Amino acid sequence: VIIEPDPAGKTSIVSSTSTDPSITVSAPARLHMGFLDMSGELGRGFGSFGLTISGIETRLRIAPADDIIATGPGAERARRSATAILGRMGSECGVRVEVEAAIPEHAGLGSGTQLSLALASGITRMLGHRAGIEELALLTGRGARSGIGIAAFEQGGFLIDGGRGSGTQVPPLLCRQPFPEQWRVLLVFDESTSGLNGEAERQAFSEIPPMPETMSGRICRNLLMRVLPALIEQRFGDFCHGIAAIQEDIGDYFAAYQGGGRYTSARVAEVMEWLGGEGIVGCGQTSWGPTGFALLENELEAGRLLRGAQAQWPDLKFGVYRGRNEGARISGDWARMDPVGGRIASRKR
Repeated sequence: VIIEPDPAGKTSIVSSTSTDPSITVSAPARLHMGFLDMSGELGRGFGSFGLTISGIETRLRIAPADDIIATGPGAERARRSATAILGRMGSECGVRVEVEAAIPEHAGLGSGTQLSLALASGITRMLGHRAGIEELALLTGRGARSGIGIAAFEQGGFLIDGGRGSGTQVPPLLCRQPFPEQWRVLLVFDESTSGLNGEAERQAFSEIPPMPETMSGRICRNLLMRVLPALIEQRFGDFCHGIAAIQEDIGDYFAAYQGGGRYTSARVAEVMEWLGGEGIVGCGQTSWGPTGFALLENELEAGRLLRGAQAQWPDLKFGVYRGRNEGARISGDWARMDPVGGRIASRKR
């Protein structure tokens, strides 16, 4: 196996001498920590920031087949997505998708974007084409509001995108910073509920009133003058205070669409309140939730709070994760799947 390192942390490309003509793509989960400007008064809407995390990923094995076949967790979703991608490419080739691991759906972790980009990346390579990240995003229709999932797939880390203007195809990545290795993220999962998605999410975005200019101003100021400098200088306390201030505004803005509070799940809200009582400042919800997050300074503190939370809320799930400073990992023997050489046949009709 030959690994081509990329010091910028972008998608790792791994070539293999294996005789198995398949491609494996592992795409990381991400936390969506907030939008920057939902009014669009300056000619751009949305804009967002978030963090790529390790330990939760969607992992696919992709190979030529006589038809479009998918197996594993979320197989039907994968089959539909693969069908759409091949259709947009104008290809009649078949593909077999084995979903070996999947990011939980509708939990605020970017499962749909990572699945789509992983499939598009693997399928285009199977067909002999190395598509760039913008082409993959356009091929899958991702980035309609946020570019964080796209940037997480490409290179990981802590990310900020510039939203959408009148001619934007993919939200531009404004900033990417590595997340400190020693810092941790405690995630709180409530599997009894889910965040807004699909038509309900689209309706919410169409109905929600413009974000007040004062709120957007606070969010951008906290991000630029508090969160980013603290991240670069690794001042954990200041970083957490900045994230908390933004999360308060974001939670209040979307409260009417998530049960009236800053958290979609009342149980997750209980845990966040308890963490605040333990002195933890950097708490919030990723995207529409229901997953909550808490930023912790080191592994020792994370372990203590994990044990305490598990003892008090046995009906919830918890996990401690690192930030991930690299994008998706792609491996496989593409040479054996060169369509010019006739190794990929059109699927059966």
